[in-house]
Amino acid sequence: MAFSYGQEGKGDEMLTIFGHTDHKVSHGGYAAISVEYTQIDGEDVMTLGGRAGWLIDHHVTIGLAGKALMNTVYIDGYWPVNERYNDGYYLVGGYGGLFVEPIIAPKFPVHLSIPILIGGGGLALNDYTWHDYQWENNEIAPYDYDAFFVIEPGVEIELNVVKFFRVAFGASYRYTSDMHMAYVPKDLMNGFNGSVTFKFGKF
Repeated sequence: MAFSYGQEGKGDEMLTIFGHTDHKVSHGGYAAISVEYTQIDGEDVMTLGGRAGWLIDHHVTIGLAGKALMNTVYIDGYWPVNERYNDGYYLVGGYGGLFVEPIIAPKFPVHLSIPILIGGGGLALNDYTWHDYQWENNEIAPYDYDAFFVIEPGVEIELNVVKFFRVAFGASYRYTSDMHMAYVPKDLMNGFNGSVTFKFGKF
């Protein structure tokens, strides 16, 4: 009777049903910038983001990411009628932290990734926008400020443009801990985002 094997052993190498166990893991990485659209307190907001990560075997990226508000967000409608208060305040801030990104079928020209950001951030309410602030003063004293925890899962459609460059179109949902700033809704920062991300690196 003849027997056949799915693979041939070399020396003392162990034979397995599903192939060799000494698969060489590929390592790479990339840096990226992203432009995103969201809404905060009913206003259209653009954010600028960056991320950098270690790509493991083409399928998982682990790294750091951060985002900041690009345009001025004017918060009004919550202030009591009192001469002590302005009609509204300008919101500034951002957030960032660890991101993990599983990638599905990365070698296909068009494929999916699932970025998840977990971290924290901070917001401040100012009397002035940064470009209107009178810089001869010694310090910036915001009306109110707060820090928050954030988790933001998303999904991206990635296009392999060339070997070192990818473009991703994504959507995500930002969920934060309650905000504790005067006259501001606790869920102020919760909401959906749409993004375009440009990735450069070794994939």
